[in-house]
Amino acid sequence: MSIRIATFNCENLFRRPIVFGSGNDPIRDAVLGDFRKLVEILDHDTYTAHDKTKIIDLLKKHSVDVSQEISTQTILVNEPRGQARLLKGEGRNIEVRAEVTGRSDWVGWAELVKNDLSWDAVKNTARVIAEVNADILLTVEVEDRLTLHRFNKQVLTGQFDAEPYPFNMLIDGNDIRGIDVGLFSRHPITSVRSHIFDKKDSREIFSRDCPEFEIDIDGEPLWLLGNHFKSKIGGGGDKRKLQGERVAQLYQAALERSAHVVVAGDLNDTPGSPPLGFLEATSLKDAMTHDSYEGPPGTHGKCTSPNDKIDYLMFSPELFAKVDKVEVERRGIFEFGTPFDTVTGPGDQASDHAAIVAELDL
Repeated sequence: MSIRIATFNCENLFRRPIVFGSGNDPIRDAVLGDFRKLVEILDHDTYTAHDKTKIIDLLKKHSVDVSQEISTQTILVNEPRGQARLLKGEGRNIEVRAEVTGRSDWVGWAELVKNDLSWDAVKNTARVIAEVNADILLTVEVEDRLTLHRFNKQVLTGQFDAEPYPFNMLIDGNDIRGIDVGLFSRHPITSVRSHIFDKKDSREIFSRDCPEFEIDIDGEPLWLLGNHFKSKIGGGGDKRKLQGERVAQLYQAALERSAHVVVAGDLNDTPGSPPLGFLEATSLKDAMTHDSYEGPPGTHGKCTSPNDKIDYLMFSPELFAKVDKVEVERRGIFEFGTPFDTVTGPGDQASDHAAIVAELDL
């Protein structure tokens, strides 16, 4: 039987943190850095006077200034009504309540303010997925499982008359920004293992989990390990190396369960880099090294350089031997030389990542 397996960093399906669309790397880096600081301080068991001052300073720095006509808010603290609260006051006239002495005294969390993607961007994301027409599709940077379901029914099938996916799965990971790894499948998903690390590791090393999806292919198990390695924004090299080392271990363990194992996703680094070195030292084979692949080497942005390759579809030896054809769908990227006619600018592109798809004869 012929089966198509793919990976695609969708950069969200309906809603995305505003800061990701700023188009300004220094501004984005500064907001994300402050967001991480705020989350860390809010998690303290006890708040010092300095902690409280820093909380307010960070919120004011990235909050709505009531004197402005246009909101510049990128970070907020979400506090459910009727629960113990952290803040009092309105607008920029806010302070931490005196009775709040630490994390256990209030209910809520910090989050990045999100905005709706343009409808054209949503449709172009669906267009990429429809063109790829994968039987198994790893989706990177998606909001949640319900969003996968709605996108499948209302956009992919509703707008493009594509064959709907009967199965989808996503388990919320450790990424505090709400960009997770999910799966669309036309074959039953029989189990999921989500590698949730302890609190220290999840915050400092593994901010993005590695889910393992077991998929039933006519009675035979196929294991897909989905990944989104730490970004190069703000560094992250040491964390990517730790992720690469751990995923290589998970791959070896999966091989003991089945000869059919896939490692895929946005690994945020180039071939030969230290994080990729751990995976390259295993028996995994990169789909884009297959003899059938013809095209530029990149998967991100202009896609013209090996330095533009950060997305991967990797197979265990037995699966790689069954690969017939490999393609990379780049037409959803505005920077790519020949995008879809519906991609007219960065605001309506599907993503700045390409989708990689391999066709296998199982």
